[in-house]
Amino acid sequence: MEMDVFQKLRRQLDNYAFGYPQTKSGVEMEILKLMFTEEEAVIFTSMTAELEEPAAAAARIGKPVEEIAGRLEDMAVKGLLFRRRTGDVVEYCTNPYLHGLYEFQIPRLGKKLVKLTGQYINEVYKHNMAQGMRPFIRTIPIEDSIEKENYVTPYEDARKILQEADLIVVTKCACRQGLSLFGMDCGQPQEVCFMFGPMGQYYIDNGWGRKVEVEEATRILEMANKSGLITQAATSKKPFDMCNCCVDCCGFLRAVSKTENPAELVFSNYLVAVDRDKCNGCGACEKRCGMKAISMSEADGKADLNLHRCIGCGLCVTTCPVKARSLEPKKGKPGIPYEDTAEQFKQIVQGRGIKEVLPENIISFGFKSNVPEENKLETTK
Repeated sequence: MEMDVFQKLRRQLDNYAFGYPQTKSGVEMEILKLMFTEEEAVIFTSMTAELEEPAAAAARIGKPVEEIAGRLEDMAVKGLLFRRRTGDVVEYCTNPYLHGLYEFQIPRLGKKLVKLTGQYINEVYKHNMAQGMRPFIRTIPIEDSIEKENYVTPYEDARKILQEADLIVVTKCACRQGLSLFGMDCGQPQEVCFMFGPMGQYYIDNGWGRKVEVEEATRILEMANKSGLITQAATSKKPFDMCNCCVDCCGFLRAVSKTENPAELVFSNYLVAVDRDKCNGCGACEKRCGMKAISMSEADGKADLNLHRCIGCGLCVTTCPVKARSLEPKKGKPGIPYEDTAEQFKQIVQGRGIKEVLPENIISFGFKSNVPEENKLETTK
């Protein structure tokens, strides 16, 4: 018996990034049938994660180029396929579930999708998210929380990331956008997440974001930091995104916060150091820390720190009124982000125990540097 197209679609998505595992409830299939028509599912399963022009897809599917080109564009507008424009050339490829299908569908499908995805995450997906967070996204510490002599790599400077981006697009935080539909978001500003390069152009073309210059992007970044949001960028040297979110709203941060050792799961080169002689026990840092890495000592009323829970964001450092806290480099060799998005997403898949990842299953979003394998740097803890 031929496999149901939605089952085929689920299995294909399970090859990408964090995967798309089955559940006992079948909620994952309900999500797919909400997102895709049967025809769209057929087209999606005829495509791969490698970008290609409509003519190549049409030849494989066996339909006229004009027809397929129209269908691919319709699916890109819906956020079902990724689209890259390079001059007059338009290419398409499949999207993973995260970052991808879910975020791109919130404006279109709203409450129902957010509710179903919440159920899916609680049933099984939270484990995939926590396991793959380290290669997926990294903590970018607040600049004011680090002494200049303590910077260990240039990839941890949020302002530098903005300055070097080919295109900066600001968009709403998908996490807060989804929760706000139910009045459950933290109430912080939503338009604080950045998309770069081909991903930024995709957001502009689909009406999900607006282009900003470095100066405005920097002001948004500073506002996000003052609001207590954690800055995170994709774990590659040229990230496709940089988000500002919180533990209350971000699915990834929330998943990691529920583990015993968030520091082990999050890519960060810094840890907080505390000068207990300066600490006055005001408790501002405890309130600021979403990872619950800080508690007030019953013995002397001063702040105690659990380094197993510290992800090095620096929010508690900038909050401390007596400057009793600082961010210091972790011991050992610093972690270096992956060369590009393709290598980053390949590592996410391999982290699920899949040793051989076919090129057709490697997400790149158009960010692929073609660096020889022997010249690539490892991302260390």
